[in-house]
Amino acid sequence: MGIVLKDILAALPKGEDVEVKQTSIFIENDKIVGIGSEPSGFKADEVIDGTDKFVIPGLINCHTHTYMAFMRNVADDLPFMDWLFGRIDPIEQKMTDDDVYWGACLGIIEMLKTGTTCFNDMQMNPCITTKAVKDSGMRAVIARGLVGSGNDEGGRKRLDDTYKDMEFSKDCDRLSFILGPHAPYTCDEEYMRIVSNEAKEHDMGIHIHLSESVSEIEQIKEKYGCSPIEMAERNGIFDVRCIAAHCVQVDDKDMDIMKKHNVNVVTNPASNMKLGNGFAPIPEMMERGINVCLGTDGAASNNSLNLFKELHLLTLIHKGTHRTPECISATEGFKMATINGAKALGMEDKIGSIEVGKKADLAILDLKKPSLQPINNLIAGLSYSADGTEVETVFVDGKKVVENGKVLNLDEDLVYKKVNEIIKRLTLDI
Repeated sequence: MGIVLKDILAALPKGEDVEVKQTSIFIENDKIVGIGSEPSGFKADEVIDGTDKFVIPGLINCHTHTYMAFMRNVADDLPFMDWLFGRIDPIEQKMTDDDVYWGACLGIIEMLKTGTTCFNDMQMNPCITTKAVKDSGMRAVIARGLVGSGNDEGGRKRLDDTYKDMEFSKDCDRLSFILGPHAPYTCDEEYMRIVSNEAKEHDMGIHIHLSESVSEIEQIKEKYGCSPIEMAERNGIFDVRCIAAHCVQVDDKDMDIMKKHNVNVVTNPASNMKLGNGFAPIPEMMERGINVCLGTDGAASNNSLNLFKELHLLTLIHKGTHRTPECISATEGFKMATINGAKALGMEDKIGSIEVGKKADLAILDLKKPSLQPINNLIAGLSYSADGTEVETVFVDGKKVVENGKVLNLDEDLVYKKVNEIIKRLTLDI
């Protein structure tokens, strides 16, 4: 299948920068095979007129819990530990596999319709979120959330769930897997060492929550005499490629440890603010050369999976906290939502930028939207004025998954019906 995006404005890499230029992009099967000039032997089956359109690499949500989409607006205005253990955990204990599936479908619909083509997920029920990914046509990296104490039966079962998920999904190259120890307050040191050893044995990365709240810092300091970052380091979590979500309550020593081990940090500004956890020191991490990428967290704490919203917050918050308008530019924010996320996932050779040889994971925006007019600096527009409603068409693996704003592979009305049935059954609508 050959597709041409003809004479379209495109966000293209230019060294360490991003430039917007008009060009034509040639897609064959799942890959970008040409930019500018038509490749030899290329046959166009479809030509998309690029007039008044802007194509960007698909956004990458590097930390979320997609199944939580059905929990949107049910646990608000609560302190972090009360939110997690008093409200969310009891809901999770009641969830069925069907609940997880329809919640994941809802999350995927929201992400696709706002230009996200890949997400890094921490989930609970094996083979369920992965089924939703398969059905939707989206790309995802999946981690089974791991909770354990020593070599206990429950911790071992959760690890085995990961391998069950991998076996279930071996026929889908849009799915890949890493290990997901939940956090230092739900995984003791022995269990963390077990997880890190398995990650090394199976050549897998790790996805973990770290230093999210003051209460976490206090709890880990009292129990282990160190920070969560130090605890993770001494138990081998950073011995493999690690994606650390949040990292809000970190000091200079913590950041030096993260830089030493090339830890990838996912900042989740909306969730961190909503739960009262604070602002991660992202400019200081950037100064150290730490790779920072962008996530939404789950809809239970955000309450949105729209990465444009996070990009907007990211590029504004730190200007305010640091009292300088030069803090985190629009281009730096855009890279956190694209190529930096690809690097964190170990997929920078496949996704995250519009380049020949990479996967055709793309989002086309309609420029005839007031938020993107006048057309004078579209990268700034993505950070400061776009809200995701501009997304018109989305490709994953060279296949359309959104066209004219409509998700093609999932029945939106059915998904909405199912998630509303779930909240009534679980009495969440109170």
